[in-house]
Amino acid sequence: MRKVCLFLMTLVLLTACYYPADEMTLYAVNDNFYLTADSMWLQTQEPLHNMPIDTLSDSVVLYYDDPLVVAQIVVIPEDSIDSIWVKVARDQFTQGWIHQNTFLSSVVPDDPISEFIYLFSQRHLWYFLGVVFIVLVVIVWRQIRHSHFHVIFVRDISSFYPTLLAVTLSSSAILYASIQRLVPETWVMYYYHPTLNPFDLPLILGLFIASIWLLVVLIIATIDEVFTLLPIPEAILYLFSLLGVCVVCYLVFSQAVLGWVGYILFVLLSVALICRYFRFFRARYVCGNCGAKMHSKGRCTRCKTLNV
Repeated sequence: MRKVCLFLMTLVLLTACYYPADEMTLYAVNDNFYLTADSMWLQTQEPLHNMPIDTLSDSVVLYYDDPLVVAQIVVIPEDSIDSIWVKVARDQFTQGWIHQNTFLSSVVPDDPISEFIYLFSQRHLWYFLGVVFIVLVVIVWRQIRHSHFHVIFVRDISSFYPTLLAVTLSSSAILYASIQRLVPETWVMYYYHPTLNPFDLPLILGLFIASIWLLVVLIIATIDEVFTLLPIPEAILYLFSLLGVCVVCYLVFSQAVLGWVGYILFVLLSVALICRYFRFFRARYVCGNCGAKMHSKGRCTRCKTLNV
């Protein structure tokens, strides 16, 4: 176990190459953005060297979700607030200047991947996931008390896909936390220049994107397998329990504050889940009536035939 943890730590350090996250390289002229702040004020007069900033009084206002394009970038070294000014335009008649720091904190790149990252990083989403998890726990607990239906890791099905999905999601979350903790500049650059090609990225980012692709495949395979092995009502409840486990895995392992403890916890949890599946839930039999996989003799979960 010690050697495994050491290997993971070494891998993270060796793959921690990153893009230089100089703000001047994050965007360029003609790049497109969307305004995420409620409003943003632009100065209509171009900032000039040695000109007092308070003399630039004319301004226009932009509002939430307005499309913007970068028209020009200038550097004013004597500006004590921010030396970089950005000229942005909503249309031919609505354009003006704003400090770069204010601009970057108020917009999101006009790219579906960047918009998804922005949405997924919002604090209110964490509250939503917490509420979803509590609701799922209540639903599953009520069903457990009144019936003996299948639930992930408790009365599991004879398929390795759900376990592999939970382990893969945990690995994706811990990769994300590693990027945020060790090489945040790499993530910032990816936010402004996203791609779904894992081979066109630094190794640690490429591994993360590859794990996302694997998650998509596993989600499809898991849903298909669950509905194949269980009746529709039981399959839906089982998927609810699986969703609750996935939410917990993401919330736990995506927290960068875990530090190195997160890697140890990930290794221990992965080994425990995989060993538990192969010891208690791996399919050793098939139903004599419908051919469904079964981990033990008894009543088939699909056709209810008793196998002895």
